[in-house]
Amino acid sequence: MTIPDYQALMLSVLRHATNGEIRVPDVSQKIADELGLSESEREEMLPSGRQRLLHNRIHWAKFYMSRAGLIDSPARGRFRASEAGLKLLGTKPTSINVETLKAYPSFVEFYESSNAAGASGAAAAVGSAPDESTPEEQIDAAQGVLHAALKNELLQRILVQSSSFFERAIVDLLVGMGYGGTHENATRRLGSVADGGVDGVIDEDRLGLDRIYVQAKRYAMHIPVGRPEVQGFVGSLVGFGASKGVFVTTSTFSAPAQDFVRHLPQRIVLIDGDRLGDLMIEYGVGVRIARTIEVRRLDEDFFVEE
Repeated sequence: MTIPDYQALMLSVLRHATNGEIRVPDVSQKIADELGLSESEREEMLPSGRQRLLHNRIHWAKFYMSRAGLIDSPARGRFRASEAGLKLLGTKPTSINVETLKAYPSFVEFYESSNAAGASGAAAAVGSAPDESTPEEQIDAAQGVLHAALKNELLQRILVQSSSFFERAIVDLLVGMGYGGTHENATRRLGSVADGGVDGVIDEDRLGLDRIYVQAKRYAMHIPVGRPEVQGFVGSLVGFGASKGVFVTTSTFSAPAQDFVRHLPQRIVLIDGDRLGDLMIEYGVGVRIARTIEVRRLDEDFFVEE
C-alpha cells in the first residue's frame, strides 16, 4: 500500500504519544503494523537514500505538532502528548493536519515568522505543498527535477559536438571512474584500435592487469542501437581475444541488443544515454557545482548534561 503522507499520520502519532514517553522508531513500528505494511514498504527509503520514508514522515508529523504545543519532548529522542494534545484527542477528531495546527498561536507564530523571513524551511515548505510532502521530500523531488533537466541538456550538447569530442568525454569519464591509470595513458590507449568495430582499449586498473575494449556511438536519442551493432562489437572482441567490453551510446539499446549480451561468455556492459548522463553528473564530467545547500539537524548530544 501507499505510505500515508505526514499529515495523514499526525492523528496516529499523537494517539501513540498518549502512552507515556515514546521514540520515533517505536511509533514507526507500531504504525507499520497497524497499516499492515510489507517488509519492503517498511524499508522504503527517501530518494536521497538516507532515511526510511515512513520514519521521516513520522518525524515531521511529530515536529509540526510539537510546534503547535501538542507534543512535549521530556528527554533526548523521546516525546509524549502534552495537555493540549490530550485535550485535542478528547474532542475525538477524525484527522489532524496543518489547518488544524493553525488553531494554535504557537504554530501560527512559527509558520508566519518563517515565511516573513523568506525562509524555504519547514513552515514555508508546508505552505507551498500542504497536502503530502515533507520538506526533505520536496528537496529530493526538486533535486530530481534538476538532475533530469541537466542530464537531458548534457546529452543534447554532446550530440552537437564532434565525434572526437565525444571520445574525449568518454576518456574523461572512464578515468574519473578509476580506469586507465593516468589520463595520458588512457588517452593513448583509447582510440588506438580504430578498426573492427572497436574505438579503443583502456586498462581496467592502474597496473594494466586487464583491459576493457570500448565502443562509442553518438546516435540521436530516437535512434536505438540494435543487435547487429552490438553483435559486431562482440565479434571484434572475440578477434582480439578480449573478454570485457563497454558499449556507450547517447541513445538507447533495443530489446534484442540487451537480450543478446545477457547470454554471452564475455562481460559486455551497455551504457545508454540515460545512464551515461547519470555517470557524467556523478563523476563531475561536463558539469560543475553551481550551488550547495546544507541541511542541518539538531545535535542531540550537545544538549546532554554530564
